[in-house]
Amino acid sequence: MRESTADPLAQTLALTEARCHVSRGFEAYGDWALRYPASRRLKFSAMVEGTCWLDFEDGRPRIGLERGDVVLFDGRRTFLKGNADVPVEDAVEAFGAYDGPIARFGSGAADRSGTKVMGVGGHVSVNRTGEELLMRALPPVMVLRASDEQAPVFRWLLDRLLHEATTTQPGASLAADNVAHLLFVETLRACLTEAESLPVGWLRAIADERIAPSLRLMHDQPGRAWQLEELAQASAMSRTTFAERFRSVAGVPPLTYLTNWRMRLAERALRDEDTPLSTLARSLGYTSDSAFSNAFKRVNGMAPKRYRDAATSRTSAPRAS
Repeated sequence: MRESTADPLAQTLALTEARCHVSRGFEAYGDWALRYPASRRLKFSAMVEGTCWLDFEDGRPRIGLERGDVVLFDGRRTFLKGNADVPVEDAVEAFGAYDGPIARFGSGAADRSGTKVMGVGGHVSVNRTGEELLMRALPPVMVLRASDEQAPVFRWLLDRLLHEATTTQPGASLAADNVAHLLFVETLRACLTEAESLPVGWLRAIADERIAPSLRLMHDQPGRAWQLEELAQASAMSRTTFAERFRSVAGVPPLTYLTNWRMRLAERALRDEDTPLSTLARSLGYTSDSAFSNAFKRVNGMAPKRYRDAATSRTSAPRAS
């Protein structure tokens, strides 16, 4: 059996259509505190200069942030950011008061006095598949420290991100989003080195070196009729040990993972391509249209044709002016 070179992380991110969008940079002077509303979007915040703290209103411990730290969180919680226990301002209003690429606030913003804090943030947009795959794969809050092994890469990316977010050069917004996307990938790579902190799921499975060979095989050849024995052999484990290990990190048995991955591929094809259902079924390892349709309906709650029709309707629906 040949060794697979498939990259499950890259393939899954491509499937989710993850895109990073930089909002803007900020400078804060003196004492300040902002309240950010819940957005239900994957968000990131990076400290470029100075220190501050994050408080989540669900009782999580306060998080101190220093220069070079990056935070990734699911955006489902209202949180506070600041450096002093002062009256809290609304973040949307504070940022909305400035038209340029840098928002300035705090007790010393008018004359730019006091301790200076600089940061930049944004969010990660994903498709419907991504909402299920990516949002569930990460902990609610993930902090990557400037003291971590990836610190030099983060430092360069943060400096470049701030530059692109604040310059008026042509293509700056595109460049900022692309740098942010690279920062996001580096953050996920850092997450993989802390696998024990990740929820049970596909991202934690990718981080597990023992089952990684079998995972790469399933991603490389999703249409092959894989047997548990073959996958266990690729990971140099017995069937029982492999099945238990896989389920403990991925949350599902190996062949269920394979079925779910096939269905994610099928969803993309049904949304974006006009491949005949019979061709799609065979490419994913199903010997008949009915077998494919039954598997798809079991996972998605509707038949493939209905799913394609619904996706086409959403795409062709006129947008409100």
